Amino acid sequence: MTATLTPAQRKPKAAKRFRAFWRRWWHQLTAMRTALILLLALALAAIPGSTFPQRSISTVDVAGYFDEHPDLAPWLDRLWAFDVYTSPWFSAIYLLLMVSLVGCILPRLNVHWKALRAKVPDAPARMSILPYHRVLDPGADANQGRARAVLKQQRWRTAVREHEDGTVVIAAEKGYLRETGNLLFHTSIIFILVGVALGSLMSWYGNRILSEDKSYCNNLQQYDEYGLGAWVDETALPQFCLTLNAFDAEFTDGGPTAYDADVTYEADGETGEYGLEVNHPLNIDGTNVFLIGHGYTAVVTYTDRYGQTQTLHQEFLSMDAALNSEGAFKFPDVNVDPETGEVDEDAEVGFDAILVPTFDDSTAMLLGTDPELNNPVLALTAYTGDLGLGDGLPESVYSVNEDQIASGELEQVNDDVEVIGVGDSMTLPDGTTLTFDGVEQYAVLQVRHDPGGPVVLAGAVLLLLGLLPGLAVRRRRYWIRWNPDGTVETAGLNRNDFDGLDEECDELTAAIAPGFEPPGTHTDKSGSDE
Repeated sequence: MTATLTPAQRKPKAAKRFRAFWRRWWHQLTAMRTALILLLALALAAIPGSTFPQRSISTVDVAGYFDEHPDLAPWLDRLWAFDVYTSPWFSAIYLLLMVSLVGCILPRLNVHWKALRAKVPDAPARMSILPYHRVLDPGADANQGRARAVLKQQRWRTAVREHEDGTVVIAAEKGYLRETGNLLFHTSIIFILVGVALGSLMSWYGNRILSEDKSYCNNLQQYDEYGLGAWVDETALPQFCLTLNAFDAEFTDGGPTAYDADVTYEADGETGEYGLEVNHPLNIDGTNVFLIGHGYTAVVTYTDRYGQTQTLHQEFLSMDAALNSEGAFKFPDVNVDPETGEVDEDAEVGFDAILVPTFDDSTAMLLGTDPELNNPVLALTAYTGDLGLGDGLPESVYSVNEDQIASGELEQVNDDVEVIGVGDSMTLPDGTTLTFDGVEQYAVLQVRHDPGGPVVLAGAVLLLLGLLPGLAVRRRRYWIRWNPDGTVETAGLNRNDFDGLDEECDELTAAIAPGFEPPGTHTDKSGSDE
């Protein structure tokens, strides 16, 4: 007859099976081998993040990828290829790795804490089985007081035991810092993972090119480029405004040696001044303003067919270390008849330009080799027609739209590139002119808030603090025993493989017992060759 279990009897067995299942998988997850596999998986999972453009970095690049790969991009988007670091599969690997590391460290931390508080183990009954063993000669003066003093002086952790038969054992141990270093090293990885996660979710940055005597305020619309973490609300950014009063750059033959920007900032109703330098950021409400670059702003004035003028301050992007720079001047709303308000055909004007800070007219080379403003010139190519600014599509402010040129909407009006200096003018066939008024300097600023930075720094410090003892410290034990028959024995044991245990224990024994001579050091006083 088969016994039938009641529901009340089945419930404890089901709970027991569930606990056994959970315990088995928890041991698998918290094994060091699993942590290493997850770390490798995290590295592999990060590859798509550097292969495909990410929305958190540049939505324009993502849109460009969709335009270039209209069939592939939607499928990749379903797999979170453009949002790798916030994807569910990347987050799952990240969280599993953190749980695995915590599960590895906590039990080891508990064991290490108990080992630190426990007494050094007694010597085995047969000390001769240990890797290092010596029986001292009767002439060796192994004094117990001296042994304690020597071991204490050399920072050995000791325990003294007196047995009922009269045996006295001093047990010593050294090298616990090795396991401490290992635990710090693994803990540092958790700090780094947490810091990187905080930085990815809660950090933000914005880059801004700011010319002298210009101002901007901290909102996304005024940044040339920006990136927001997944948990950042753009309406919660700190409110402040910044003005670049003056900029000074020092150069040598090898390039720039120093940047110095004098800025004025206003935040929370307070105004202050600061000398912004490389690696010396301005901190405003936990947000750092970095000086990361420098360039030139060309100032030009365009005079149209009706004598109306427009002055443009246009930043140029450097092409090389000599700050030869490229840029463009665009005038979409010129050549308007002031009497009728009508716009002439092909009225819009654009110029592709190269700014040379130091032009050497004694050579055939256009580009200069000196980044300082000793003889600045503009090399200009003029176009008239439709600049394509009214179609609503984004385009670079540093070049004239090449698609408009290719389609014939823009026509080049000068056969050769024309070079003009400061104060000179370029005259177009319709009589309009572009005058080169001068050059200003600009600073490239990066505003960044990264709450994970201090956590990552703490992790890096812990990593170094843990790596050095983990590699250099050796854990070993040493015993010296006084037997009831008057003999004295010493023994040593290394807890991890390393060379030099015999030499270290011999030196320690010699310090405790001045008459001790290690094997192989005895000299024949009779003078005979043995």
